[in-house]
Amino acid sequence: MIRSALMNVMTAAALKAGRGLKRDFGEVENLQVSVKGPGDFVSAADKRAEKTLFDELSKARPGYGFILEEGGVVEGADKSHRWIIDPLDGTSNFLHGVPVFAISIGLEREDRLVAGLVYNPATDDMFVAELGQGAYFNNRRMRVAARRSLGESMVACGIPPLARVRDHESFKRELAAGMGKIANIRRLGAAALDLAMVACGRFDGYWERGINSWDVAAGIVLVREAGGFVSDLSGGADMLGKGEICAGNEMIHRQLLDLMRKA
Repeated sequence: MIRSALMNVMTAAALKAGRGLKRDFGEVENLQVSVKGPGDFVSAADKRAEKTLFDELSKARPGYGFILEEGGVVEGADKSHRWIIDPLDGTSNFLHGVPVFAISIGLEREDRLVAGLVYNPATDDMFVAELGQGAYFNNRRMRVAARRSLGESMVACGIPPLARVRDHESFKRELAAGMGKIANIRRLGAAALDLAMVACGRFDGYWERGINSWDVAAGIVLVREAGGFVSDLSGGADMLGKGEICAGNEMIHRQLLDLMRKA
């Protein structure tokens, strides 16, 4: 496990926010829910968790900036550090009582992602990574899977929701291409956990378009520190800017990129 002061700060904040989410998940039918758009909901639990994370991280690292799913960009006095946070990735799962959701905390230092944490309060699964320190799942070292062919792989993806109907046709083309080459395709509904599953070798690869920086910032660090490769769908490094991602070991990553380009 990583014992650095930074990871202690991130873990403590995630566990505190997770206790609230765990409590709210048990009372999911009673949550006050507001509608942001078709198929895209945000709960009172989401907002409470974000406030907890903001308060705890601000106290531990005064001056750091933030990118928050609900709160937007918060400038800090320290311009070299910025937290990128999703307090509840997998909101729809959460609201439907599906225990597949996570807190995601990434840290940028001088525009470089240097630490990531993904925590599922429903299962107490904790995934952490820090630049140069490796990646760990519940105190065990993580490595990406070693499969070399899409034909024997399980690959995760994201499906554009109703609110993004304009993306449906392009996704259908990608899915059709994938179904012709990939042994098994899965959709969890939480990008942070998709990347965590790639990092620990449960999924061999993952691709998605139309995502936000807070969905994937932490997971990018997890995959890289577990020996994997992450890029945008053009093979570049602008995952956060373009809102798209492809991940896997070296061979699966390359094969997925080729497949998506052809689609």
